[in-house]
Amino acid sequence: MTQTAGLPERLVEFVGALRLKGMPAGTSETVDAAAIINVLGMTNREQLREGLAAAFVRRGGQRDVFDATFDIYFPAGVGSREASRGQGDEVTAESLREALLSAIAGNDGQAIGQLAGMAVDALGQVPEGGSSAGGYSAYQTLDQMQPQTLIADALTRMGDGDGFTDRVARDELHRRVGEFRNRVATEARRRTAELRGRDRVTKHAVRPSSDQVNFLTADQKQLEQLRRTIQPLSRKLATRLAARRRRNNRGTIDIRRTVRRSLSTGGVPMRPVYANRHPGRPELVLMCDVSGSVAGFANFTMLLVQALHAQFSRVRVFAFINAMDEVTDILADHNRHGMSLTKRIANEAAITKWHTSSDYGEAFGDFAERYLDALNPRTSVLILGDARNNNQDPNMGALHEIMGRAKHAYWLNPEYSSRWSTGDSDALDYAEIIDMFECCNIDQLSKFITKLLPA
Repeated sequence: MTQTAGLPERLVEFVGALRLKGMPAGTSETVDAAAIINVLGMTNREQLREGLAAAFVRRGGQRDVFDATFDIYFPAGVGSREASRGQGDEVTAESLREALLSAIAGNDGQAIGQLAGMAVDALGQVPEGGSSAGGYSAYQTLDQMQPQTLIADALTRMGDGDGFTDRVARDELHRRVGEFRNRVATEARRRTAELRGRDRVTKHAVRPSSDQVNFLTADQKQLEQLRRTIQPLSRKLATRLAARRRRNNRGTIDIRRTVRRSLSTGGVPMRPVYANRHPGRPELVLMCDVSGSVAGFANFTMLLVQALHAQFSRVRVFAFINAMDEVTDILADHNRHGMSLTKRIANEAAITKWHTSSDYGEAFGDFAERYLDALNPRTSVLILGDARNNNQDPNMGALHEIMGRAKHAYWLNPEYSSRWSTGDSDALDYAEIIDMFECCNIDQLSKFITKLLPA
């Protein structure tokens, strides 16, 4: 890897790509990165990677984004791998599988990397035409290589062992196969970026950091990653809420105590004394739409609030599709059961009536009829849902009644605001009487909890 005249421009493009994926890379980080490149040089790529990561990576979930983007803007090479040139028709899936079997059985990391490049060259090319824009596909390459099926043969080559040794060896082989899969994905992105442009590939092929993942479009793997962030995120948010509460605890100046203290400084009130305030922790009521695609957003928020329950004097949680039912107890002991929170709520709570479509009006009517005693002048209400009411009566009167009993009421909508009131959405109608906020990812949810929620 050699230094080129376009390195400053490349660094600026790299920073722009990181910002596009949700990483807060600003001017100071860019200046630090330039200094790091000046000190480390460009000869040792992995050393450069770690140096730049120190400048840009600030929190969990960002390292994978950084690494994938780094591999596109600071690639290990250009064009085809040297090892695969001149092979012609001799490079087949079977010959590559045989070579990979030897590499993973022998723990040859260099060979695994070379074979990843050869496999993408030989098996991963996607011709341009029709709906395809051309490039290289990691999925197509791995589908033909099937590296996971080599583990049993690799164990045989490594020799017999006892049960414990076999388990350790199998875990190690899984790691090596995972390394090959990651190398294939990196190589496919690199080669595609050469054909279609780095910016375009970064936009579509690099997954955003976990705090930027859209709740409504997250796949099962991403939702599982989000669930793993709940405990660390709750600790961070609890610290922020506690600090905010301490700042807000300062009351008005106590004149008598201030004058008394000023006697030690000749009557000059150098250190004012404030009257002590004793604000109580707020009560919180959640109303969560758990239907369809919004269920992932609702579940994440319910679990996060449960982890933050010590920050509130009382938390009550209600779930609905078209009927409202309290699920506070289900949420409190969900970890004691093997069943997921979604399934437990569906099985144990009365959240539907005679149909299974979302009906916010019916649900609000249920709450106003059965649960108004959950609200008082110290209660903050959070409504979670996309406000897609399936063209039913929105029941504004019931929502007005709920808001009239609470101190604060907010609506968190996991859809982009540009989609509010399109199709069967009543979002803008509801937003006329309740503060509605776009809440599509963890970043937006965290900002709401720490800035808007009373503490």
